[in-house]
Amino acid sequence: MSEVGVQGTVAEGFEGVREEFDAVCAEGITESGAQLAAYVNGQQVVDLWAGDGMAGDSLTGVYSVTKGAAHLVVALLVQDGLLELDREVASYWPQFAAEGKGRLTLRELLGHRAGLIGVDGGFSIEELADDRLLAARLAGMRPYWEPGTAYGYHAFVIGALTGEVVRRVTGRSIQELYEERVRAPYGLDFHLGLPEALESRYLDVLPMQTTPEQLAELRADAPAPDSLMAIAFGLNAEPPTDLVELANTRTVRALGQASAGGVGNARGVAAMYAAAISEVDGRAPMLKPDTIAEFARLYSVGTDVVTGEEDQFGLGFQALGVRYPFLGEDAFGHGGAAGAQAFADPASGVAYGYVRRRFPFPPGGGSVENDRLAAAVVRAATS
Repeated sequence: MSEVGVQGTVAEGFEGVREEFDAVCAEGITESGAQLAAYVNGQQVVDLWAGDGMAGDSLTGVYSVTKGAAHLVVALLVQDGLLELDREVASYWPQFAAEGKGRLTLRELLGHRAGLIGVDGGFSIEELADDRLLAARLAGMRPYWEPGTAYGYHAFVIGALTGEVVRRVTGRSIQELYEERVRAPYGLDFHLGLPEALESRYLDVLPMQTTPEQLAELRADAPAPDSLMAIAFGLNAEPPTDLVELANTRTVRALGQASAGGVGNARGVAAMYAAAISEVDGRAPMLKPDTIAEFARLYSVGTDVVTGEEDQFGLGFQALGVRYPFLGEDAFGHGGAAGAQAFADPASGVAYGYVRRRFPFPPGGGSVENDRLAAAVVRAATS
């Protein structure tokens, strides 16, 4: 254990990863708890954690890292031939065709191009917990832009929309299929629906700590209540959606809302991506190379009309080879609002998971320390 409390192990050749994690912790970035795990070609090589009350098997809310688990299920169903990417969503889900949405394809939906980012007046926390309720409300809605013509981040609802397509085809929820095909076979500590028996291992997500100057900056940058940003992130609700409360609400955790309600740790999210691209425990990789290429290939790029930022999406996953230049072009994964990051990089064989407990400043998925930590992992894996 280092003087800043880093615990865990690394494989031979990955000592530099521990040193980088140690340095991150020494800077105070992770004082409230963080975990780092990584696999290379299906073998775990990094298992580290630090922070008050944090253990290697502690669980917490991982927000949009959940989208990666949900869309791994979609990728498997496409691979199985049960879903077709260029088929209209309404052919699976007839009610979706209302208000001019009948021509939107599953590919476009996965690319955050539906224009169904939320509803006027927002959702309550209890409503956000329920994917089926969200899907029913959104199906009859007029979209906020012409479907297919632009892309904007469907922060709280993309898993409900893609999940309803899955339900219409299979009769099962994304959560049920994830449990049966992904989580249970590999014993993953990453849950879309946290059992009551595991609640004792859950650590509450903690709010951002800001200086007066940082708080003033956040207030100055706050979106207008009627903006697409406010609608997508529930800031138009009364009261506005509190992201910390969202993850710390038992109903959200219990139902495993497929956009942002997942609960896990670094071990669990890294192991999921390892199983997606590598042989693990004698099982073949879940995804075939052509499926990976289809879902990881850049699809929605440029300015996100919701966030106003430049972003890069494949299908359901963030295309992370642009954000992290040390990754291959087929790297895919998803960050989470409290700073978590998880991905697979087929080029290096790396599967990466980082989870932190306290919201960072500036807020956003994949907090800045991931640039250093992920680079250290890939450097060790390819040296």
